[in-house]
Amino acid sequence: MRPPIDQGTVLITGASEGLGREVARQLARRVRTLVLVDRSRERLKPLRDELLARFPTLGVILKPCDVCDAGEVDDLLASLEAHFVKVDVLVNAAAEGTRGLYAEEGWSRLEGVLRSNVWVPALLTHRLLAAMLERGRGGVLNIGSGAAQLYLPGASLFAASQRFLDGFTESLRLEVEGRGVVVTRVAPGPLAGLDAEEGEDAVRPFFQIPVARCAAEALVGFERGAALVYPGWGHRWVMRLLPLLPRALKRSLGRLALRGARRESLLGARGLPAGLARPVLAGEPTSG
Repeated sequence: MRPPIDQGTVLITGASEGLGREVARQLARRVRTLVLVDRSRERLKPLRDELLARFPTLGVILKPCDVCDAGEVDDLLASLEAHFVKVDVLVNAAAEGTRGLYAEEGWSRLEGVLRSNVWVPALLTHRLLAAMLERGRGGVLNIGSGAAQLYLPGASLFAASQRFLDGFTESLRLEVEGRGVVVTRVAPGPLAGLDAEEGEDAVRPFFQIPVARCAAEALVGFERGAALVYPGWGHRWVMRLLPLLPRALKRSLGRLALRGARRESLLGARGLPAGLARPVLAGEPTSG
């Protein structure tokens, strides 16, 4: 069973940057319509212009929407329905991350992580899934992070939100099994080529891969009907190894990460660049 991508309508959240933007680029030659969603229309316009220059017959609908606001989400979907736009595939790519010790973060920032990474994919999937099941065809691609398997001081709520996405995706797959809807989670590691690229001295793991390659592998796995995709062979083997490690060892690895988080917190407090402590995780933007 394959998701209805070819000549279908795909809605992508967080489409103005990162993996959301790259998935849109790679789907543009195949789909009939892309619905690109982000908080700001202005942030989406460069992508629209780029895609239409390459694919003049492509339908591109820009939808400025704060997907953390249920009212705006309902207005977005009502507008699509009013124009007879049926979403065949949902790509949940919008995400937020914090980089700091939990007690030092403001609650409004932490709440934003919970809303973006937990509440938003749950809401949008709930709003669109029933129609997919009724039609007997559809797809949900949840783009998360390999952080779901890590004990990650300095990004504790981000890691926890990825555990939610893991459990949500796996359970949902079982609910819709045999009903024509493909549900896949993509869990990348550190990516090269993100908007918030860090300086030349930033830590770059051996398994870091370009964002374009990550998007390509994500879509291949999605079309294969895979439950879980770990893009990049190095990252894939690391993720396969982690479940075999005892919790005590994972905690020890977490303590190493904690040293970097504390150092980053200290550098930030002194007003120094904090980007040297650890790489940006996939799905963890550094921009506000």
